Amino acid sequence: MNELSLYILDLVQNSIEAGATFVKIEIVEDLENDIFLISIEDNGRGIPKELINEVTNPFYTTRKTRKVGLGLALASQLAKDCNGKLIIDSSENGTKVKIKLQHSHIDRPPIGNIVDTLLLLVCGTPDVDFVYVHRIDKKEFVFDTNKLKSALGEGVPLNLPSVQEFIKEELSRGLSNLFGGANFND
Repeated sequence: MNELSLYILDLVQNSIEAGATFVKIEIVEDLENDIFLISIEDNGRGIPKELINEVTNPFYTTRKTRKVGLGLALASQLAKDCNGKLIIDSSENGTKVKIKLQHSHIDRPPIGNIVDTLLLLVCGTPDVDFVYVHRIDKKEFVFDTNKLKSALGEGVPLNLPSVQEFIKEELSRGLSNLFGGANFND
């Protein structure tokens, strides 16, 4: 995977497969301390304690469709390659996966197309509530689907084309402001 947004997509798919109805995606860019942190937290069924050490093994998977599970293995390797670490905390009430990287490390992939990744997750799984938090030092952008659903009212699905367009514009505008005007639509 050559973009961090693809790691996020893979980890959130794990959350959804674990039955999560809530997923918090948090990115913290601490420039002063040279840290890039990705955190995915869910309320899914969690990972049994006896399997925690197995989930970063590329030849371990609970899937029946193939015999490899590369997402967490690749995330673990990325963390090692970028002077960081992968941390997994899990219980029967959910799982929190953190990928901590050296922000300035030459091998740290770019964030990639985070707007389309989030749009795909939000509109592809409208029954899941998502909170996306992105911080760069003291600046912060927060996107919360539960608040959006409340504002839209009952009966207005998030995957309605006009709502999708609004979500994309909101994500693009929020991230653009966070990054000082960079274009996130492309």
